[in-house]
Amino acid sequence: MRFALDEDTIALRDAVHGVLAHETGATAWAKLGAVGAIGVLVAEEHGGLGLDENALVVLLEEIGYNGLPGPVAETIAVAAPLLAGGAPAAAARVLDGQATVTALLDEAGPPTLRPIGTRAVRISQEISGGNLYRRVARSADPAAVAEYVVLRRGQALRLYRRDELELTPGHPGDGVLLADDLRAVRDAWQRGVLGTAALLTGLSQRMLDMTVAYVRQRQQFGVPVGSFQAIKHKLADALVAVEFTRPLVLAAAWAEANHAADAVPLTSAAKARTSDTARLVAKTAIHCHGAMGYTTEYELHRFAKRAWALAASFGTAHEHRARIAREIGASDG
Repeated sequence: MRFALDEDTIALRDAVHGVLAHETGATAWAKLGAVGAIGVLVAEEHGGLGLDENALVVLLEEIGYNGLPGPVAETIAVAAPLLAGGAPAAAARVLDGQATVTALLDEAGPPTLRPIGTRAVRISQEISGGNLYRRVARSADPAAVAEYVVLRRGQALRLYRRDELELTPGHPGDGVLLADDLRAVRDAWQRGVLGTAALLTGLSQRMLDMTVAYVRQRQQFGVPVGSFQAIKHKLADALVAVEFTRPLVLAAAWAEANHAADAVPLTSAAKARTSDTARLVAKTAIHCHGAMGYTTEYELHRFAKRAWALAASFGTAHEHRARIAREIGASDG
């Protein structure tokens, strides 16, 4: 299968590249809203671009390459299409890049979240790869703090503001109903899986490019370390992994956009492969950087840590392989 990008997708990718080359954090989110990137899957009548998953994965690969912090897949792939029809006020803030959304779509729902009404919250929910972490609000990066949370309750998805929830045992209240059928919940989950796979592809490419640039200029015994055969082989393996991963993500996007019969196993295959690839490239990058790769002062750690977190988000590689086996009838589970 041959994949080619249409003009709208190319224009969106280039616009996002221009934004992220100069902006970071909260400013970058606002600029992404200004160019319409956050509404890539939102219908035009609701203020979005009206594009499909083919454009989504190209957009998120670019965002992954630049390492934008925060709940990217959750906001753009999962929540934005849901909010447009069910929570217009929240949708306006999200599409403008003024707020982000995390999504917790496990069937049982998170047991540590419950509504607290108007009582003040002294902690914030910092988002990293879809997970919630306890942190004092004033010390959290505004770009990494989600204003809204989408929770699954049975066959329904509901929207909460961050200050309506606390990390204590209990059960969420009503919230704003976004969807109340299992198909909508599954579609939201699929978009999250696909979006995370695209982010991992971008992260893998960025870590590989950083490493190639480093071994070209880092010298040992009077020659670049990139001239050593061991380094060449490791980077060649990483390159092959990335190059074989990207078409799988594009194929999954096409299947999702066209409601193909094999969309579920293809998307799971894409997530499993991108998770493995990101881990391989991160390991290779750290190894080839030597001691430099372990320092937090060097930017490689930002991309490696994000890759590790996203590899476990929306299902691990092992979980998605088990899912594929069930889909094709190769498992009794």
